[in-house]
Amino acid sequence: MSKPSYLDEEILLNPEKRVFPKFNLVKLLDTVFAPTRGCRVCILVDFESPQLWIKDFAFRNQDGFEVQNNAYTYFYEELRAGALEELGMTGGEMFAYKYTYGSNLDLSDEVWDTDGNRLSLDDDIYSKYDIVLCISTWSATAPLTAKCKQFNFRGATMHGMNDIILGSGLAVNYQEVSDDAEKMRAALTGADSVEIDFELEDGEILTAWLGLGGQEAQKSHGLCRGTKPDIANLPAGEVYFVPQDARGKFPMKYEDGTLGVLDVVNRDVVKSTLIEGSQATIDEHNARLADDPMTGTLGELGFGTQVLPVSYQDIQDEKVLGTCHLATGRDDHLGGDIVPEMFKKHENSTHDDILFAPHKTPNFNVKEVRLSWGSRTEVVIENFRPSAYVMKALCEKSVGELVPA
Repeated sequence: MSKPSYLDEEILLNPEKRVFPKFNLVKLLDTVFAPTRGCRVCILVDFESPQLWIKDFAFRNQDGFEVQNNAYTYFYEELRAGALEELGMTGGEMFAYKYTYGSNLDLSDEVWDTDGNRLSLDDDIYSKYDIVLCISTWSATAPLTAKCKQFNFRGATMHGMNDIILGSGLAVNYQEVSDDAEKMRAALTGADSVEIDFELEDGEILTAWLGLGGQEAQKSHGLCRGTKPDIANLPAGEVYFVPQDARGKFPMKYEDGTLGVLDVVNRDVVKSTLIEGSQATIDEHNARLADDPMTGTLGELGFGTQVLPVSYQDIQDEKVLGTCHLATGRDDHLGGDIVPEMFKKHENSTHDDILFAPHKTPNFNVKEVRLSWGSRTEVVIENFRPSAYVMKALCEKSVGELVPA
């Protein structure tokens, strides 16, 4: 099989030049959720005051609701304009819940319909719908993963959905995404450990070591087929591990632009030290670590597998080939052992990704990422670029493809 065009050098260097098909809701849902026939589907959105904004779609064309308006235009309206019938689905209703104000925090059970009626997520949504599409401000993957197993539904979380994501990360062929994720997963699985070298602007190298214990690598590949309860995180395209141990140092860029160095001991971030910016930001982080140490526990190491343009939303940008991310906090939705009950405060039980990508962390270079299997070591990222080892894996034939005699 010839190399996919999106893996050409020119596109890898300039992913904004990749040509994507037009977003097609029927194609997306059919590919991700087959079978869809006979399924009852609904859409969840979030607001600070859901009872105010969802009634009669009061949020329509209002500033500050880009995600919710995209959910209405590209999902709600499309479902009712023929997609439901074409997919053999029923339902298509939209409901709204309260902002969680944090990544992967549990959702309040209160939810409102478009007539302004207050309902229950457990009693009226999870137990009544086969497919739940959550298009929200903050990620709800972890809580919905727990709920889908309890109530036996499938779904997808698509937080931060903007026009770039609709025109690229949600417009791709998810069978191809799944195939590429599996190729990369197979190339990385079973590693004993990983070392990441971060290069600071002054040339200093910080190295973080993570123990993986030979675990099977996992993938976020976008397919949620069959009838088994599951939640797809879209856009997808990621290979990830749940660290068993970690030590060393890695850099951090805070939301206000402050740069710091994080010290990691026994899998936990224990201290932040200022590089430049606000000492108050560093002090606030250190106070949070001291008050609730679980907030600093490393719960994920992820690698992007797709060639996508920058969307300025981590949900897509962490899926870009050549990037990597660490995450602190709960990881039960990834098969880890960090659950919300382990945190001192409910609002601390988030899953927070720390993405390393040229547009997000221009002050830090991921100089090299090395995975080791016993005495064997393979470089997987070099200067935010996929290594030759990874590229070779991605250009292999897909599983099940016929090999010419």
